[in-house]
Amino acid sequence: MNHFNITELPSGIRVVSENIPYLKSFSLGFWFDVGSRDENPDNNGISHFLEHMFFKGTKRRTAKQIADEIESLGGYLNAFTSKEHTCIYGRGLSRHLSKTFNVIADMIQFSLFRESDIKKEAAVIIDELKDIEDSPEELIFDKFENKIYLKHNLGMPIIGREEIILRINSRALSSFIRDNYGFNNFYIVASGAVDHQKIIELTNKYIVRDFSTVRKKRSGYNCKPAADLFIYKDILQSHLVIGRTTYGFKDKKRTAVNVLSHLLGEGSSSRLFQAVREKNGIAYQINSFLNSYYDVSTFGVYMSTNEKSFDKASSLIYNEFRKLRTKKISDRELKRVKEYLKGNILMNLESTTNRMLRIANSVIYLGKIKKIEETVKEIDAVSTNDILELSNDILEEKYLSKVVISSKNHLLQTAA
Repeated sequence: MNHFNITELPSGIRVVSENIPYLKSFSLGFWFDVGSRDENPDNNGISHFLEHMFFKGTKRRTAKQIADEIESLGGYLNAFTSKEHTCIYGRGLSRHLSKTFNVIADMIQFSLFRESDIKKEAAVIIDELKDIEDSPEELIFDKFENKIYLKHNLGMPIIGREEIILRINSRALSSFIRDNYGFNNFYIVASGAVDHQKIIELTNKYIVRDFSTVRKKRSGYNCKPAADLFIYKDILQSHLVIGRTTYGFKDKKRTAVNVLSHLLGEGSSSRLFQAVREKNGIAYQINSFLNSYYDVSTFGVYMSTNEKSFDKASSLIYNEFRKLRTKKISDRELKRVKEYLKGNILMNLESTTNRMLRIANSVIYLGKIKKIEETVKEIDAVSTNDILELSNDILEEKYLSKVVISSKNHLLQTAA
């Protein structure tokens, strides 16, 4: 049986663990409740830049030594930045937990932020930015959220903008840490072959820097319709996102939105896949998505297809929206979608990294470890009436926004 534990240390750090007794490996994440949402237009991208710089060397280790010390033990080290979080995480065999903890603790406390390294890493990040700009299937999501969260921090891209990236220096990085990285938004989360008391001991031993306490309040978001956007690019395929803002992590209706999203466009048995790709042979890529934040989510449908098929594919998407608003789905279809969603969740939990990510998000957003049984119960509780009501709430065409990336200027006008 798995054992979950949460301990808040006197410093304010939350240590969260899940012991899985039959495993021999672990995933360990150092989380800060800080992301691009906590930036401003003058430093947008600095959280992501910091994530890169944590790997560039400390007072005790070079960048190569950081990688070698983990990989020489058969382990793995990585990180990510989202709009609300930054996480540095490692995986390894249980006997190497102390070493992995030591290396990550060193990275977040004693990174040097040398100006020469910052300059080189700025070039790397700008290359990453240009890769996104060259990939319409990635770029369109940044542009869509920028449009629906217009003039709000959630609308800023995680990677930032080139002119800001080039201005970042050691002083800016240190200042951002001082203002945003505190013990009260710091979580150490582990899953697998781990002992909770051991992680507490490692925390007391290796976390020696005083991150103090940060006091900040994120500005809330009030959902409102956004204007459409057309972006010209010299490409062969046309890309479309249709969607809007909806209920966030803290809202109980989010589970029903997740079920609706899977009903619409997750998997080859979903309505959009069947209607657009299987029955009509158009739009190789079509899927729904739900990006959730503390108080709001981004819901939508993404599609890419050729110019000749664009109008028809777009009409088919809107047609599926109308069907869901006007006719209750069958119990059989709802059951299929629920089983698909539950199956995905349960299969993802076969990975300790996915388990670590799940319990971290649960503790950060909900203040507790939400048991999988509770999640399954919430999914099972969604009714056909809930789906009908929700469809009328969020699939009404006049409240939906769209972004089109294409080389054909007429497509925005014909997308609806």
